[in-house]
Amino acid sequence: MKRSERLVAMTNYLIDHPMELISLPFFSEVYGAAKSSISEDLAIINRIFREDGIGYLASISGAAGGVKYIPHVSETKSTHIIDELCTQLEDPARILPGGYLFMSDVLGNPNTVRNIGRLFASKFADLNIDSIVTVATKGIPLAYAVAEFLNVPVIIVRRDPKVTEGSTVSINYVSGSSKKIQTMVLSKRSLNSGANVCIIDDFMKAGGTINGIKNLLEEFDANVKAIGVLAEAEDEEEERVVDEYVSLVRIKNVDDTKKQIEVVKGNYFQN
Repeated sequence: MKRSERLVAMTNYLIDHPMELISLPFFSEVYGAAKSSISEDLAIINRIFREDGIGYLASISGAAGGVKYIPHVSETKSTHIIDELCTQLEDPARILPGGYLFMSDVLGNPNTVRNIGRLFASKFADLNIDSIVTVATKGIPLAYAVAEFLNVPVIIVRRDPKVTEGSTVSINYVSGSSKKIQTMVLSKRSLNSGANVCIIDDFMKAGGTINGIKNLLEEFDANVKAIGVLAEAEDEEEERVVDEYVSLVRIKNVDDTKKQIEVVKGNYFQN
């Protein structure tokens, strides 16, 4: 295999296996090249990853060492992605009765969702996340996008139990926006005790739902290492019950009468 061909194959393998430790002997055996040549190839790939702002290769020394592709989005790329999201969400045609926003097209666009997943994965890559947790249903595409880059499973909290999930743990919680008592459940087989988890959701107002998920995860002795939300609402009348989180955009104002929406960057660059 020519070096140019080997570089393409190795790059593709690394991108398909993020956060996974891969030994030099593995590459050497698969691509039929000396370890010294493989090391030179990895140095080239690492340089291009860094220059392109999509991540880097972390080297681990020792007998069980190797390289690991760490997804990381440069600040320039991050700013561009978030600015595009703000522009998309400021379209007055998104305003629904009651001051809500139509966001299904954003959550249904594979490229947009993938970019969102890359941003959150970049932010949480060094937290040793074991699982991504989300609540059905709109947060599911985002959760899978983040999980793809962190190479971890997705766990879905549901509003009602499913027979196919076996025995479950359920809690009641107060929704932050509607102030109604609701229920959420999670299969007992979903999580191991002491797991490090990241909660991902599409929208947060007061944070009641996310706080409910945190309370549910306490029943599994899970450690909530991070919380990521695509959009947060700015409402001075609502007391937020979640403090530590990362948001990509903040919806400052939705004026149904004037058909105006003001969307700004969230706290992604502040945390």
